[in-house]
Amino acid sequence: QEQLVESGGGLVQAGGSLRLACAASGGFSSKAVMGWFRQPPGKEREFVAGIMPGGTLTEYIDSVKGRFTVSRDNDDNTMYLQMNSLKPEDTAVYYCAAGFRWPATEANNYLYWGQGTQVTVSS
Repeated sequence: QEQLVESGGGLVQAGGSLRLACAASGGFSSKAVMGWFRQPPGKEREFVAGIMPGGTLTEYIDSVKGRFTVSRDNDDNTMYLQMNSLKPEDTAVYYCAAGFRWPATEANNYLYWGQGTQVTVSS
């Protein structure tokens, strides 16, 4: 069974950077649509970024465009989220997910989810 494990979260000052990683096991991740979601405190989970199996097609929520970059290394079964120019409103638990359907924005299209990693941005 596919398992996803996030890492790289932490506490950072506004304007700083973090790089999240999502390590996948199980063997099918290179064929999967993968995505990042986040859940801010007291709010619902929201889509952040998604990437097709080949890595050439990506999608982002408007609030992170130009600041976040999603990528994947299919040889290592790992997806990344490079987060630059972080803002306090980026504070959330970040989850990675894997599935086989597009659009990447729809949480219901994902079959597997990680446990999440906390990102806290101080002002």
